[in-house]
Amino acid sequence: MTKPQLTAFSLFSGIGGLCEGVRLAGFRVTGASEWDKYAAESYRHNYPGTPLFDGDVADLFPDDKTQRRKHIDQFVGSDSVDLVFGGPPCQGYSQIGPRDIADPRNEMYLQLCRVATLLKPKFILMENVPNMLLMRGGMFRERITRAFRDAGYDNQAVAVLDASLYGVPQKRKRVFILAARGSVFRFPLQDALEQTAHSLEQDPITVDEAISDLPEDVADDSGVMLPYPKRDRLTRFQREMRLDCNGEHYSSAEKLAHGGGHSKPLQLHNHHTKEIQAERLALIKLLAPGKKADSLPREVWDNARPEKWRRFDPDAPAHTLMAQMHRDLSEWVHPHYHRWITVREALRLQAFHDGFVLKTSEWQQLKQVGNAVPPLLGRVPAMALRFVLSAQRGEPPPFAIRGQLSLLAATA
Repeated sequence: MTKPQLTAFSLFSGIGGLCEGVRLAGFRVTGASEWDKYAAESYRHNYPGTPLFDGDVADLFPDDKTQRRKHIDQFVGSDSVDLVFGGPPCQGYSQIGPRDIADPRNEMYLQLCRVATLLKPKFILMENVPNMLLMRGGMFRERITRAFRDAGYDNQAVAVLDASLYGVPQKRKRVFILAARGSVFRFPLQDALEQTAHSLEQDPITVDEAISDLPEDVADDSGVMLPYPKRDRLTRFQREMRLDCNGEHYSSAEKLAHGGGHSKPLQLHNHHTKEIQAERLALIKLLAPGKKADSLPREVWDNARPEKWRRFDPDAPAHTLMAQMHRDLSEWVHPHYHRWITVREALRLQAFHDGFVLKTSEWQQLKQVGNAVPPLLGRVPAMALRFVLSAQRGEPPPFAIRGQLSLLAATA
């Protein structure tokens, strides 16, 4: 008998990075919610078969029974799912933001609790910035975990994971909180998450290994596509990303079918970037690969923040991409070419394959990709849930266990 597929519902979906990670772990995302109309447009393009609620999450599954029933039928398909997940807005917690304790975005985790109370999934998965754990002496960590416990999810796990250890060519740390409902699962989620994270670790991927097959020339604007680049020598990561190659996670056919399909001859989408003024061009020509503003001549650099100007190191994972790229790309200079990185190169550094296409303006696209969860990072906590389910059923783990077999797996 075929086992029923695991199902999941997404909140705060953005362009779908965490959705893609959950999908790669074996869940079917039945529906999603995203309030930003520009991110919603990109989400719809890439996931045309996934119903999307594009409005205030507080208006999803309302108190009115008729409207709630309509939402459940449209976005969930049944009265429950296995997983409710999402990454609430992080600006209120971020180290580079104001860290305002009264920022209303700090309370958006309560929407995960509200939807979980309604749908009663087996699991909740939340993603955010690591500073969320530290802010005000851990106050928000305690509030969030207590809220999950009050909703009936007392088997919990918390971990900070670095994307560069999981197939993403970027140093990007994110916190994941997992919670299981009631006493359904006797296995400790914390052990499962830690062992999964350890078992799935791999050698870091460099910037050159990620984007060196992409051309120096860029499109004139966000609506223009370029001929798909041909290369004889490709890295393993590039084969994973490219439309014309098979990889470990994606076949060429899967990438070509993504977002409703890609026509032939193949085209390179989103390979465009912000214009660069002559004065700025002259400055970045002085930046060596891997160097920051403090390497510039004294008469050029004003002795302010070194990261204001920064060129990628081609032989290391990228430094963290951020949503502020849409305003200024001076921290994200191509490792070899005298220009900013393109939207496509940013997508590569977030481990979105070339089948993903972003819509709306270039300004919005850079913001969207900077806010996204790298799919291969989002896959890790979702695989921990698969690990728990396999152990509960007495089945082998869904991945090769690294190191000493834990009590969790041994008691399966």
